[in-house]
Amino acid sequence: MFLKMRTEISTSGCSENDIERLRNELDSAEAVIIGAGAGLSASAGFSYSGERFEKNFSDFKEKYGITDMYSGGFYPFETPEEYWAWWSRCILINRYDPDPGRPYMDLHSLVKDKDYFVITTNVDHRFQLAGFDKKRLFYTQGDYGLFQCSRPCCNKTYDNEEAVRKMAAEQRDMKIPSGLIPRCPVCGEPMTMNLRADDTFVQDDGWELAAERYSMFLRRHRNMRTLFLEMGTGYNTPGIIKFPFWQMTNEWKNAVYACINLNEAYAPAEIEKKSIRINGDIKKILKELLSRNEYGAK
Repeated sequence: MFLKMRTEISTSGCSENDIERLRNELDSAEAVIIGAGAGLSASAGFSYSGERFEKNFSDFKEKYGITDMYSGGFYPFETPEEYWAWWSRCILINRYDPDPGRPYMDLHSLVKDKDYFVITTNVDHRFQLAGFDKKRLFYTQGDYGLFQCSRPCCNKTYDNEEAVRKMAAEQRDMKIPSGLIPRCPVCGEPMTMNLRADDTFVQDDGWELAAERYSMFLRRHRNMRTLFLEMGTGYNTPGIIKFPFWQMTNEWKNAVYACINLNEAYAPAEIEKKSIRINGDIKKILKELLSRNEYGAK
């Protein structure tokens, strides 16, 4: 679903009127469709670079010059033992940290009583930690909490928490013990993360069910008053959330599009009258929206 529109882009700042308009749309919407990207987790403090990276990966930075967790995920490590030392740490802090982050909790408070659905490119499980209904979530790009066969030999994924915690605990000198290298229980080939990087990504039964639930939600709400709420998405994979949200807002008579993003809240000119663009910190904006809901408009 790519938007066939002119390329002009409208932008706006963060004003009291924008926030109040969004609060009113949240109140009146019959359905809220949330599209979330990495910016939401970054606003929650789960940055892939900076102090958090230095705290957990200074040894990898010193040896290989890696400067952030995202680029490190593509590094050609010398051995499987080193590869899994990196990935077990990365998965542990990004998937099994029990703190969902304040923005996720505030967002849940804002929509928990609404008819909502979430589509996200994030793979860190924060929505479920914050209390969102699993059956209203579609993780399009995979899950840090799942392994898959690297070949892959079959359409299966495997929970990895026990293996990841063991690898993280027992690694020494940037290597895990060779006996902990995960292998596919079906064919014996090495495992990898269930993250979409190429055409070997496994879309297991859970993925397919979530995709169908999302499609059904869209079909049911096409003619209702719907708010498309996009937060923290960029242009790495705009065809998953951003472009479809723009297109559906344009085509659906009763739809409104809202984007919250730090200095990157855009919308096509064609849907300007149906759009709310807030260039600001997602954490602060959600806190303000929640405050207005609890105590009334200021």
